[in-house]
Amino acid sequence: MRVADSSLRLALVLIFALGLARRVEAASVEQGRHLALLYCARCHAIDKVSPSPLRIAPPFRNLHERYPIETLEEALAEGIMTGHPSMPQFQFEPDQINDFLIFLKSLE
Repeated sequence: MRVADSSLRLALVLIFALGLARRVEAASVEQGRHLALLYCARCHAIDKVSPSPLRIAPPFRNLHERYPIETLEEALAEGIMTGHPSMPQFQFEPDQINDFLIFLKSLE
């Protein structure tokens, strides 16, 4: 009986942890989408179907085809100073970087 109770408790803990992890990831995706909307949507497409408002700005859904998304981490921390000519300079905080990268990965 104790083994069955322990197994049930373990199963419940794992289900809870998995559900919590999914909610945290969903919140990160939404926070990353908010950052993209605030800083990037004027030029870049930030969804899975729309064209970029600025033709030379690549849609975010295609960035992973150019390079691994993780390689943006350092540039986002230090401040992206290149890109297309009209791209503003900005710098993200570590938690923002994580949210933004999770959002970009959600578009793949």
